[in-house]
Amino acid sequence: MPDILDPQLKRHLSERIRYYNELGIYDFYRREPAEANLDALQDKAILENPSIRAEERDLMTPRSKAAIALLVEENIFEVANPKPESGVIDPVQALRLIREDLGDCTRCRLHKQGRKQIVFGVGNPKAELMFIGEAPGADEDQQGEPFVGRAGQLLNNMIKAMGLRREDVYIANIIKCRPPGNRTPERDECETCSPFLMRQIATIKPKAIVALGAVAAKTLLAINAPMSEFRGRWFDFRGTKLAVTYHPAFLLRDPRQKKETWKDLQMVMKELGMAIPAKAE
Repeated sequence: MPDILDPQLKRHLSERIRYYNELGIYDFYRREPAEANLDALQDKAILENPSIRAEERDLMTPRSKAAIALLVEENIFEVANPKPESGVIDPVQALRLIREDLGDCTRCRLHKQGRKQIVFGVGNPKAELMFIGEAPGADEDQQGEPFVGRAGQLLNNMIKAMGLRREDVYIANIIKCRPPGNRTPERDECETCSPFLMRQIATIKPKAIVALGAVAAKTLLAINAPMSEFRGRWFDFRGTKLAVTYHPAFLLRDPRQKKETWKDLQMVMKELGMAIPAKAE
């Protein structure tokens, strides 16, 4: 049996594991696993860690299973700091608590690179459908609301074509601060900011999520793949159905893809039991 971990170290490990779990990462590796019976450790990982789904266990290497087993041995998965919104039933209040916890965020470099304000999210706290984009742009940074510029107007039209209003859905981004020059968010920026998005999703509990663009898809699913492999299928994201389509900003540059985007939205509508206009079928 491994030596008992120092309580402070155990707490730090727990926080780090929860952070990666919120990003959808469950496969951990040890560079130098302790000398032990790997078969026994693998069995322990499977039996004692219900957070790992069966299909994920099949893909895990012996070393990662061993690492998980040792963590389970110390009950690290059971040590967690409750979030402010834990136990709050009202999603409006829960989202307010998440926003307060985010504060005037200085967790990554973006707060020093010209952002005017944090763009948290907007919409129905009980929405069945959630749209998640990449990052705020200049208009969003100015107004403090996601998707209010040209791309936002196109997204509004997409939502309207589905028979919904902007107020019916919830809209957010992977990161909540505008990158300088509207550049693509860096990986560490996404990793730092996205746990707050995960908490928003857990609060809203949408029936379906639409990831807008490759950055959103790759961050949420932790899969590095081209859009052609993301589109036209459903992904299981933390118990919620997730679909991927083109970002409205991309559609402004290449309007030819609007028809393909409408196919993606029809797939979402069918999943939600929504009527599809006859002319669009």
